[in-house]
This record gives sequence, structure tokens and C-alpha cells, in this order.
Amino acid sequence: MIYKVNNFLKLVYKFSGYLASIFLILVAVFILTGISSRIFGFYIRGLAEYSGYSMAAASFFALAFTFYNNGHIRITLFLEKFKNKKRRLAEIWCLSVASYFSGFMAYYFIKMVIISIKFEERSEGADEILIWIPQTSLAIGSFVFFICIFHHLIFSILDKKIN
Repeated sequence: MIYKVNNFLKLVYKFSGYLASIFLILVAVFILTGISSRIFGFYIRGLAEYSGYSMAAASFFALAFTFYNNGHIRITLFLEKFKNKKRRLAEIWCLSVASYFSGFMAYYFIKMVIISIKFEERSEGADEILIWIPQTSLAIGSFVFFICIFHHLIFSILDKKIN
């Protein structure tokens, strides 16, 4: 059962990484479209904002994928000072703290989206898009990141390998 959940979460993290890459491509498309539009003398409203929204979405969707693939800067300098059981306990403590803060971040991003929907907030840019639309990607990305860290914590407590 736990390995089925593990395999499903691996797919979620991989999908999150693919979404991040799509949003990075969108950043390039929006920037190149903005440059081209200025060269040819017309203006497309909101391209700078959409580029920023896509960059934020790419950053947050990439968090879980990067953490799962050991791409984040880890505290190995701290952890390598410990041996065996103390190292495992220190790693569990670090993952517990990271789970708490990533859960806190995810909770408040989700709360921010709910408030934006409730008050029908719009962006202050030229596009005046409902702001909950780009905020949703931040909330989803931070929630998947929380799940990823918590996933690592559970497997560390159970002393099982994730990969």
C-alpha cells in the first residue's frame, strides 16, 4: 500500500516538474511576444504581468520536483557531522521543521486564494485579471511541495528508501 502511494507521489512530482517547464516556456513566449510587438509597433496588454505570473508558477511547481530529485541545497554540512542514529534523528528533525514551514506556507497561499475569490480581487496591471487565477498555481505548487517534504519525513521515520 505504502509503495503504491509512493509511486503515485513520484508521478505527481514529475507532473509538477513538467508543469514548471511549460510555464518557463510561457515566460519565454510572453517576453519574445512583447519584444516583437514593440518592434512591429503594436501593444498587447498584460504581457509583462503574464510573464511574471508564469515565472511564479514555474518556481512553485518546480519546488517539489527539485526537492524530490535532491536539487535543493540541503543541510548536509550539518548532517554529516552526525553518525548513524543521531544523523537519522537530525534528519527527521530537519524534515519536521521543513514540513511545518512548508505546510504553513501552503496554508496561507490557499487562504490567500480563497480571500481573493471572495473579494473578487483584480490585478493592478494593464490586464486586470482576477488575481486568484495566477495565485492558484502558487497555492497548488506550495501544497505539492509540502506533500513532498512530508512524504520524505514519513519515509525517514519508517526508515525506508523513497527512490
